[in-house]
Amino acid sequence: QVQLAESGGGLVQAGDSLTLSCAASVRTLNSYSMGWFRQAPGKEREFVASISRNGGVTVYAESVKGRFVISRDNVKNAVYLQMNSLNPEDTAQYYCAADATLNPTFSGRSQARFDYWGQGTRVTVSS
Repeated sequence: QVQLAESGGGLVQAGDSLTLSCAASVRTLNSYSMGWFRQAPGKEREFVASISRNGGVTVYAESVKGRFVISRDNVKNAVYLQMNSLNPEDTAQYYCAADATLNPTFSGRSQARFDYWGQGTRVTVSS
């Protein structure tokens, strides 16, 4: 069983930066591809970014490409989402998720692939 705990959310202004963290209670985080998803009020949860088990492959949603950076530290069992140039459309509950893929270089977008989810952290961007 993997438990994930997000932190780092908050209220920021448009143009600001924010870094989210996801702490994983797991023996070896490098057994999992990791992803970030978000759900804005009144909308479906959507893919934001993912990173392969070995950190060598990253995938981003078009809406955040060039602004957000996903990274991981397999020693610290943590995953991060650095968010730059935030705008009000980025306001959402952000979730960390783990995919127990056997492929060390796979990094997916589909929520169905992810086996474990955190409770989320709220990000609000004011204009």
